[in-house]
Amino acid sequence: MKEARSGKSIPEDVVKMIFSNISSIYQFHALFFLPELQKRMEDCSNPRIGDVIQKLAPFLKMYGEYVKNFDKAVELITTWWEKSPPFQELIVDIQKREVCANLTLQHHMLEPVQRIPRYELLLKDYVRKLPPESPDRHDAEKALEMIFSAAKHSNAAIAEMERLQNLWEVYQRLGLEDDIVDPSNELIKEGPIQKISFRNNNTSEKYLFLFNNMLLFCVPKVIQVGAEFQVRWRIDVEGMKDVEFPHSFLVSGKQRSLELQASPCDASQLCSTEVTEPCSLLSPAQFKSEELGRRAPQWVRDKLVTMCMRCKEPFNAITRRRHHCRACGYVVCARCSDYRVPLKYDGNRPNRVCLECYIFLTGHLLPEEREGKHKGILEKESAEISGQSLMCSFLQLLDKNGKGGTRGWFVIPQDDPLVLYVYAAPQFPHLCSGDEGTY
Repeated sequence: MKEARSGKSIPEDVVKMIFSNISSIYQFHALFFLPELQKRMEDCSNPRIGDVIQKLAPFLKMYGEYVKNFDKAVELITTWWEKSPPFQELIVDIQKREVCANLTLQHHMLEPVQRIPRYELLLKDYVRKLPPESPDRHDAEKALEMIFSAAKHSNAAIAEMERLQNLWEVYQRLGLEDDIVDPSNELIKEGPIQKISFRNNNTSEKYLFLFNNMLLFCVPKVIQVGAEFQVRWRIDVEGMKDVEFPHSFLVSGKQRSLELQASPCDASQLCSTEVTEPCSLLSPAQFKSEELGRRAPQWVRDKLVTMCMRCKEPFNAITRRRHHCRACGYVVCARCSDYRVPLKYDGNRPNRVCLECYIFLTGHLLPEEREGKHKGILEKESAEISGQSLMCSFLQLLDKNGKGGTRGWFVIPQDDPLVLYVYAAPQFPHLCSGDEGTY
């Protein structure tokens, strides 16, 4: 500090940053702790030290600030050593003195970091060697607890310093986005992940950062200037659900639902047979009514569904293509998803939804002329009967030899379970009772 005040080698504020609160720690020992212990050692009538340590132990927590600053202090010494020859000369001159015992400045600065653990070890040894009837046993044991508390405080300071340092490094890799940088966040885990596309089952490598309050879904930047990753989606941990599949798992949050797998695998193994009706593996998570539109749905994969999950019409590549309802996640055709509703989980931006979700979210019943303007006679009647059925599904008609034939849409109405409706466009519905034929 004397050299700094002369203005020759190093600024005063740098010296203060290097040595932190070491002056306060030194004064505490020199003016209080050491004199109290010396006074007690001179008093042969009172062979105790536990009460002295117990009285002054709370002040040992001031070591936490010094410990927290230690790594930064060593970096500052290295930086000024490299850029300031007068600073080098000063340090070398100090280290040559007899009191330094040929040890480096960094070595001596490490002594206060090790002080509290040494006190704890010495006091443990002292308590262990005290006779059971010793008048100092109770106070010494209590003092040991307080020293242990001070050691935990120092360790907590180190852990907090490391947490903030790691957090800042992560923020730098993410480009220091304002809505992400928060010192109260805690990084729990990070690493690469395979995202499975709901549309074609393909996988692509992404990167996840899991914090205590949010999950960041990131993509590596091609040109890594200023940031290593770009945040694609931010999903709040609050309300997040985790659903496990045979070869993957689903993360369902309010803002987005993602199907992920830890390592690449053949996604086609997830479903090797054609699926025409929703099942537990491919159907969206069942929403509570108050959640619809408030959290992102799980999308049903395109390739797992061969027909619209609302009107049951088969998909094709030209006239009836697949779309996803952004509210419930069902795969639906263009006719059944020709509606837009602001969804809360997407910042109240208008999104494509199916008719059922449109009615639920808006409370508006569509006029009959709009609801049926695209539907033909067959589709209207099929939809009406399917909605009141015991069974409705595509089935394959077999001939007497057991060979496959025409594929049709079959319905058994609730009010007449002995009648089987067979729809095979472009024909009108056929009625088939038990005594008219067998399918």
